[in-house]
Amino acid sequence: MRCPFCSDAANRVIDSRLGREGNEIRRRRECIECGRRFTTRERIDEVLPKVVKRDERREEFQRTKLLLAIQKACEKRPVSADALERLVDRVERAVQESGEKEVTSHLIGQRMLDELVALDTLAAARFASVFSNFQGAEDYESFFASIEASKRDGSEPSR
Repeated sequence: MRCPFCSDAANRVIDSRLGREGNEIRRRRECIECGRRFTTRERIDEVLPKVVKRDERREEFQRTKLLLAIQKACEKRPVSADALERLVDRVERAVQESGEKEVTSHLIGQRMLDELVALDTLAAARFASVFSNFQGAEDYESFFASIEASKRDGSEPSR
């Protein structure tokens, strides 16, 4: 691990802690050369299934794409970055635990939408407008109607 300040490779670990939900290790390090401290995070590289896109292309699962999509949907909304990270963690874990070698982008998007509805309804509407390719006000109306119906009967919204 190179120091981000002086690029020297010599450093020592001061403190190690388990990160969020035990799936990463946070280490405080001190550079031996310049004496400055920095934090590193270590995650296990897990084998995730391929994502099958709408046009039948297959690509690697990319956590950053999910996070960017959610960040755009939650822009100027009262949702913390930590909450977004946890949401993406849950979706990523669900995809991994599915045990499938391939999973559709629609399934991932639906899972993200369901999680986002519980977090922030307006951000969910923003995400749904792109994910479900809304064409007009009727699409938004049916989206909010399905959320209201699911709240009344305690089920997941269906889209």
